[in-house]
Formats: sequence, structure tokens, C-alpha cells
Amino acid sequence: MRGFHINRRVRRVAEGALLLLLLMAAGCGEQEEKTGQASARPYEGKSITLITANHPWADEIKPLLPDFEAETGMSVLIQSHFEDQLTQKLTVQFTSGAEKPDVFMYRPLQEGKAFYRNGWLQPLDEYAARETGYGLSDFSAQAIRSATVDGKLTGIPIITEQGVLYYRKDLLEQAGIPVPRTIGELTEAARKLHDPQRGVYGFVARGQRSPLVTQVSSFLYSEGGDFTVNGRAAINSPQALKAFTAYGTLLREYGPPEAIHMSWPQAGRLFAAGHAAFYTDANSLYRSVTDPAHSKIADRVGFAPFPAGDAGSRTYNITSWGLAINPKSPDRDAAWAFIAWATSQETVLHTQGKGHPGARRSVWNLPEGTAGFPPELVEAVRESSREGVDHDRPTTVDVAGAREAVGEIVQRVISGETDIRETADRANAALQAILDKEAEGRP
Repeated sequence: MRGFHINRRVRRVAEGALLLLLLMAAGCGEQEEKTGQASARPYEGKSITLITANHPWADEIKPLLPDFEAETGMSVLIQSHFEDQLTQKLTVQFTSGAEKPDVFMYRPLQEGKAFYRNGWLQPLDEYAARETGYGLSDFSAQAIRSATVDGKLTGIPIITEQGVLYYRKDLLEQAGIPVPRTIGELTEAARKLHDPQRGVYGFVARGQRSPLVTQVSSFLYSEGGDFTVNGRAAINSPQALKAFTAYGTLLREYGPPEAIHMSWPQAGRLFAAGHAAFYTDANSLYRSVTDPAHSKIADRVGFAPFPAGDAGSRTYNITSWGLAINPKSPDRDAAWAFIAWATSQETVLHTQGKGHPGARRSVWNLPEGTAGFPPELVEAVRESSREGVDHDRPTTVDVAGAREAVGEIVQRVISGETDIRETADRANAALQAILDKEAEGRP
């Protein structure tokens, strides 16, 4: 009996030890499960604020956010503003030293240099480099350069733009005119199709002083010029004068009377209403002239690469909108995680598939990536991208002042001035003063 009691006691001890081991194993498993969950949701409890422009890209991102939040554990609070309000909002926030927003949309070529010099843009080179599988090299080189200031990557491209030629296929076919391949051919075709009495102008584009600058840039590059050469203002060079004269003459001779007051909304609406044969502007505006709900010529719009000048066909290939991080954000790693997701190949494939041109070259090479665009436009974009220039305006802190200087020259041509040398020299001196002021670090 004694042995029986000993065996029973041993059995009870063994059973207790086994139970303890099972409990310990269960505890370890539970801890591992919790650790796994934490690893799977690395930003649990984090909250970031994203400020966007009222832009179609933002509309496409919003429905995707619940899945992103579920996978990462963070919440994303969104605020949206019109373009001008967005710049004002960000300026007020950053001037006050605010920690919010964490992430924001911005226009690299319009605000990038000023924002960076003011300390309002977090350099992203290291973030992109350490993100496994992110593939920064997949982005268009020109788009990356557009978002680079003083050798630092200040934002990640989300929307790109290239200049293209929009034209009325039916009008060219009826007149037996081939699609213009040079600026000279464009001018001649616009002359032949210009018929104001029938409500059709030969050409339309931006004529307002500041807005026209980005579009006359394609004429400037194609004639072999640039806004600056070797760091010096060059808007009075022979190439610049030829380009500005060509653009201004097209609008003066073959454009609508109110052309000098037009920005892209007015010019685009006139073309979409069927009142112009040719229209030069950014590819990103194509929906406004191909959507039957807003265009009377939706099924008659053709697309072509920008016409060549003396230096060939050279248009801009830029980042028009990017995502950036506030350097004062307390959650910069979470902010980067959002940007890495929003600009990943998978997300770009989704947004570009909806017709919003992105910067990833791999997406442009996928059928799904071009499904949202007319085939002619895709070919024009691909051709333009090969020789594209990484800016569409003077790259300076005082972009507004620089645009005014360039725009004045072109508007003189639109108004009928035939000798623009004196105006160009004066404008060039004004642009050089802006560049000198920036180089000296003067406010």
C-alpha cells in the first residue's frame, strides 16, 4: 500500500509538472501570438494626419485606406483643400512650427525649393533606400529630379505630367491635313483650319501671364533653349525669342480674342466645346476633353507628341504633385510607411488604372497601367518621356516672380508687339535679379 501511495504521489507531481509545462507552453504561444500580431500591425495606435489637394488622386486613395489601416494598425486622418488654400494652409502650419500634418501633398516645382529652404520638407533619401523592395529606381528619372532640391529627395512623385498636342481628328481628316510633327507645321495647320466665322479657332492654349509659362516651356526646349543656362537667366536668348514668338503668334493670329485671359480651365473648355482645332497642354487634362459629359467632341480628339523645333521634340516630364513629410512630425516612420504604401507599384497601378498618370515606369509597361488612357495618348506620353525635361518653369525659390518675368514677354507677342528684344532683355534682368537674390540668401 505504501508503494501505492508513493506512486500515486509521484503521479500527482508528474501530472502537476505536465500541467505546468502545458500552461507555460500555452503562455509562450499566447505571447508569440501577441508578438506576431504586434509585428503584423507595427503602427498599432498611431495616428497620422494627411493633407491633400482637392485632386482626383486623393479621391482614389481614400477608398483604399481601410485596408491599409487594418494591416498597419495606424489611422489616417485626411483634410482636403483647394490648391491655393492648400499652400496657404501649409505655410501657416509650418511657420508656426506645427507637428501636423505628418504627410502632405505639394507641388515640387512650385513650392518645393522654398519649402525645403525653410526647413519644411523632410529628406526622404534614407527612407527610400532602406525600404526593402520599394524600388526607387523604378520611378522616372525626370520625376525624381523634379522632386529633388539641393541634391536631396524632398518628396515622392504621385502625379506626373508631359506636354502633348491635342487635335481635332475630324477637322484634320476633312481638310486632308496630316498631324503636325513640327512647330512650323502646327502653325501652318492652325492657319488653314482657323475659321472664326464658323466658330472654330486654329489654336488655343494658356494665355494668362503666369499660367502660360509651363506650356510655353515645350516651345522653348524644342527650340534649344531653357529658362536658365549654367545658372544664368536665358529668356532673352535667340532660342527663347523664337519660342516665345511662335507661341504668342499662334494665340494672336489663330486663337480666340480672349486668349490672353485664359488659363487651362478656359482653354480646355473652349477646345472641349469644339471651338479649336489644336490645343497644347498637359496630358493629365485629357479627361476634360474626352469625357462625353463635359465634351462635345469626346470621340473626335486625337493626341500626338509635342511638335519638334530646331532641337527636336522636347517637352516637360515632371512631377506635378508629390507626397512629403513634415520634419517636425513625431511619427515620421509611420508617415513614411504611408507614403511607401501610397506610392508602391500596387497602389500606383490602381490609381493610374483610373487615369491618373504616375511616375513608375513598370506600371506604364503593364496593360492594366495604361487601360485608363486612350492608346494614342499612351504612345505620346512614352515618346515625350524619353527626352522629357525635368522642369516646366524656372527653378527658383521665387517661382511666382520668375513666371511673371517670362509671361510678360509672351503676352507682349499676344498683344501684337513684333519686336520683343527690349522686353526680353528687361525680363531677363528681372529673372537674373531673382536668381542673384537667391544665391546670396537674401529674403
